[in-house]
Amino acid sequence: MNNVSELIKSHRSIRKYLDKEIEEDILMDILEAGRWAPSSSHLQAYHVIRIKDPEKRKVIAAYAGDQKYIESCKEFVIFCGDLSRIKHVCEEEDVKFDGAYLELFLIASIDASLVAQNVLTAAESHGLGGVYIGGIRNEIDKVDKLLQLPDFVVPLFGMCLGYPDQDPIKKPRLPMSIVYSEETYNEIDQDALDKYNDIVKSYYITRTKGKLNHNWSEYTSERLDGESRPHMLSYLKSKGFAIK
Repeated sequence: MNNVSELIKSHRSIRKYLDKEIEEDILMDILEAGRWAPSSSHLQAYHVIRIKDPEKRKVIAAYAGDQKYIESCKEFVIFCGDLSRIKHVCEEEDVKFDGAYLELFLIASIDASLVAQNVLTAAESHGLGGVYIGGIRNEIDKVDKLLQLPDFVVPLFGMCLGYPDQDPIKKPRLPMSIVYSEETYNEIDQDALDKYNDIVKSYYITRTKGKLNHNWSEYTSERLDGESRPHMLSYLKSKGFAIK
């Protein structure tokens, strides 16, 4: 049995933590694991910000939709897409920098995501748990100002870390027959999707003791019924990403 594969497949989002500090050497080992993530063209277009100030965490928690575990977790870090460093290097080398291309924003976003997943996997290997916080994009301009970010640096998501004080059941994932194909994109396997919907509905009933009973299709359609952070485009343009 491959221990790494089993570790990855055992992931659960953890939102409740023990009152136990994460040793500094362990935290640095976890962040160092992130540093060795793959990077497109070796640009390494990311930046990680550790938030230690309780008051700053409280403000970020409010910006993120009152997610209180941002305050209660032992460590909270924010992963940024960062082209500012690349801009600096280009200017030092007398090369014109144009960060407005969508491709560069995608590279920065993907680089930061790969780093973050390495960090979370490394954290779980140390017996820690964590959860991603995309809610910082709810008030991304305010988070930006709080972190004093320069142009071409975007706060993409946060991550709470700590020793778990809960043992939630794993949330079911879409089956391989829906998310995997060979050579070409397959049509959706409706029978598999129907079965998955039943599994997800049972999961929510068990997890919430009957307070929720929606399936995946219902949840997803409800989640996307309306605008999805429409302020993001104007924000990105204000940071130098004209998106062309």
